[in-house]
Amino acid sequence: MSSIYRGPAHRQRVRQWCLERLDGWDVPYRRSEIGTEAGATSVLLVGPQPVAGSPTVVLVPGTNTNGAVCRHLAGALAARWPTVVLDVPGQPGLSADVRPRRGRSEWYGRWLTEALEQAVPGPALLVGHSLGGAVVLASDSPRIAGRLLLSSAGLVRLRAPAGVVAATVPWLARPTLPRTARVLRRMVASAGRVPDELTEWMTLVARCCHSSLAPPPLPPDLLAERRSTPCLVATGRHDAFLPPQRLGPAARRHLGARLHVMDNSGHLLLDESPGEVVALVARAMDSAYGEAA
Repeated sequence: MSSIYRGPAHRQRVRQWCLERLDGWDVPYRRSEIGTEAGATSVLLVGPQPVAGSPTVVLVPGTNTNGAVCRHLAGALAARWPTVVLDVPGQPGLSADVRPRRGRSEWYGRWLTEALEQAVPGPALLVGHSLGGAVVLASDSPRIAGRLLLSSAGLVRLRAPAGVVAATVPWLARPTLPRTARVLRRMVASAGRVPDELTEWMTLVARCCHSSLAPPPLPPDLLAERRSTPCLVATGRHDAFLPPQRLGPAARRHLGARLHVMDNSGHLLLDESPGEVVALVARAMDSAYGEAA
């Protein structure tokens, strides 16, 4: 098992940043921790208390992100549905910091199945972004009634365009706010604005964490099994890592799903287009439950 952090002091800096951001939320929430095979898992409950007879939205953030940086989307989701945000173990945040060197997809799948059993009392509509999408696909929990995959890993290998690599190398060598902003601008639509909070967070990540590589595609036979559960797949038209021309054919081939393209977004869909994400969750709810409850 390997830690995402460069050392104990770096782990503490990241945890402190997350806790301070949560303390400043203007969205009511309750945070708890549950024990899993993967270690302690941070659970944010936003909005009304979930009940067994109604669906809960469960947000699984992507690489280098967590619940503390999802305030705007969590609040928008919670205005309509009970919402749970899980910090993924082995990623910077408030969950356990270690992850296996091999077999991560299976490990993450077991973790999510176990976390859902404890965190939600009934059916769940899972929303996974980037790495979170691969995690959502890896789990076969019976609580999963539907999936919404946003710029999702697990279907096809992410590409790394030359411009992103050129901006990333100096950022990792000496992280500064301007260098972080240059990297993030490569990830959003051309006219998009990078939030200051996200720039601050990703600078901290580069200073405190080891690089977290993108997961490989999941096995085709596993993906074929996921066809039995309603699934929506979306990506940004300007996504540098998973552009529509790459993700669309993979979504059709593996999941039988038609790709929804978000015209004004790049890869950072949760920050760029939270309103459109909420609309997609409503569509996914309708597909899974017959109503956008």
